[in-house]
Amino acid sequence: MDKKPPIVEIRNLCKTYQRGNQLISVLKDISFNIDEGEFLALMGPSGSGKTTLLNLIAGIDKADCGSIRIGGVEITSLAETELAAWRANNVGFIFQFYNLIPVLSAFENVELPLLLTDLSKKERRTHVETALRVVNLADRMEHYPGELSGGQQQRVAIARAVVTDPTILVADEPTGDLDRDSANDVLDLMERLVHELGKTIIMVTHDPRAANKAHLIKYLDKGVLNARPQTDF
Repeated sequence: MDKKPPIVEIRNLCKTYQRGNQLISVLKDISFNIDEGEFLALMGPSGSGKTTLLNLIAGIDKADCGSIRIGGVEITSLAETELAAWRANNVGFIFQFYNLIPVLSAFENVELPLLLTDLSKKERRTHVETALRVVNLADRMEHYPGELSGGQQQRVAIARAVVTDPTILVADEPTGDLDRDSANDVLDLMERLVHELGKTIIMVTHDPRAANKAHLIKYLDKGVLNARPQTDF
């Protein structure tokens, strides 16, 4: 059987920012692939370019040069409106601080991405209930964020990220605001998403324990991708 092409293909990616009159090179000639169903951890010291790279893959930011192909779509060539539509259909976001809306229930928070689709109210309910069952929070769907623990809030955020069945999940320090037990629960859930649902996850983390849950670890230092860490983080 022929091997599937990588779900993410990155070639010669570079990104610079201007600070006053100075150009700061954040990413330098980055090239790598991510296979479908892979769990990748990006590590590196602060300022190494990890979050910038994650934002480029997620279509939040634009590269200065190079290409990013995801699921066969060259996202670096999309116009802003096309990119926004692609992002809504193909990327699930998991943030460090959950980004839940306090006045909405867990159900309503998870439903938010579906309001941009053509699904009926009944179809949205089915999708939301399924996503909350996946994260073991079906019995908390009417609870508000303030009534949930940090770990439960992050699981609601993960349900929101997967409810549209995205091509990739991007996670920026998803355990950074959690105690060890809650962090382990969230990482176990992310492993389940990969092994049981075949999701592709790209995670930025400073935590070696979190990174060790991934299939593959890549290290960034001063905008350069390394096979092994050059410094201790």
